[in-house]
Amino acid sequence: MTSYAFVLDADNKQLAPTKEQKAWFLIRKKRATLLSRYPMVIQLKKKISDQEICKDEIRCGIDDGGLHVGVALVQKCQTRNKVIFKGTIEQRNDVKHLMDVRRGFRRYHRDHKRYRPVRFDNRKSSKRKGRIAPSILQKRQSTIRVINQLNKWVNITNYWLEDVAIDIRALTDGYKPYRWQYQKSNRLDENIRKAVILRDGCQCMECGKSNCRLEVHHIKPRRLKGSNTLGNLITLCTGCHQKTEGVEELYMNRYFALLNSSDNKNLNYAQHVMIGKKWLRKQLSNLGMLHLTNGGDTANKRIDWGIAKSHSNDAICITDLRPDTCEIKEWVIKPMRRQSKAKTDNVLGIKHRDLVEYTFMNGETHRGYVTALYPEQNVLNFQSPTKHCKKVNARKCKVLWKYSKIYWLDNVS
Repeated sequence: MTSYAFVLDADNKQLAPTKEQKAWFLIRKKRATLLSRYPMVIQLKKKISDQEICKDEIRCGIDDGGLHVGVALVQKCQTRNKVIFKGTIEQRNDVKHLMDVRRGFRRYHRDHKRYRPVRFDNRKSSKRKGRIAPSILQKRQSTIRVINQLNKWVNITNYWLEDVAIDIRALTDGYKPYRWQYQKSNRLDENIRKAVILRDGCQCMECGKSNCRLEVHHIKPRRLKGSNTLGNLITLCTGCHQKTEGVEELYMNRYFALLNSSDNKNLNYAQHVMIGKKWLRKQLSNLGMLHLTNGGDTANKRIDWGIAKSHSNDAICITDLRPDTCEIKEWVIKPMRRQSKAKTDNVLGIKHRDLVEYTFMNGETHRGYVTALYPEQNVLNFQSPTKHCKKVNARKCKVLWKYSKIYWLDNVS
């Protein structure tokens, strides 16, 4: 699978990305040094004049979402367009819980350590105009952190953002707006589908699968006058969806009971997409020229170009540049907390959040970032994209790279 490396010259000027094989060749010939391994960034040992620097346009596509954000970089070349980077940002969803815990500690301290009367309406930030909830603001800031990091490695000329507009009232009440009222798109089914999948946590409600193709199923079929509202739609994988064909009546009661449960009543993730759009657009406009598109255009391009559905592939379609291929290494990006709360410093030189590799006795090799350290036993835990490895021997772990504030995991790990 093709993968690209970012290139800087001796003066830290961004150059055109190159393939990783060529980057390793330059390192072996001692014509470049390795700055970052994940993702790969090299720095040449010579200066490049402005006349020699490639001036090809590089577009950054952003598929905004409440749980996942797709990011892609597409280079517009003279003969063909090529994807030089694509990945999915996994957003944190623990901020509200952490703030609730902090609030509990503060209330206990106020009531038990030193008593003072409770004050109301004394938070200036809560009354500030245009305030965004911290749990949502950190998601927007995480997206900007990743974009800023990519901008240090490659010269991004302009940004393309999918301006998502999910009408919650239209989806719940079932009225049909005109196409210019609903995201200015002629693909109402794509907007409803996105809201249903976000509501169900991006997983199949029958078997719980998440890393697969997801489809939206009408609980009460259309032939029985079933509606296109959120109350009649549920997320299923392809296998579970095929089981219901022709026998939808057998599953109606159970699927309606699933939707009526407390875990599936809210539309938090769909609403998170809508909140903070203005702030995100303003930040991207400060970085460069910003272009807005909509979900209907993205879906039409993906279907016309024959590209599989994913967050990163949607980001490619958002750039409005049709590439020759989308088969390149895909990254899973996890912006982490700026301060590590780990009490243990290191185990045999391995620190919290370092990237390590471990081979099990059955021959399986996994690599991921360290999540816990146990110095008394010389063991550690690390999280790979496919498995949570617990209590592995630190002596047999190979350190691949040191922590750099953002997790970069490739899907082949």
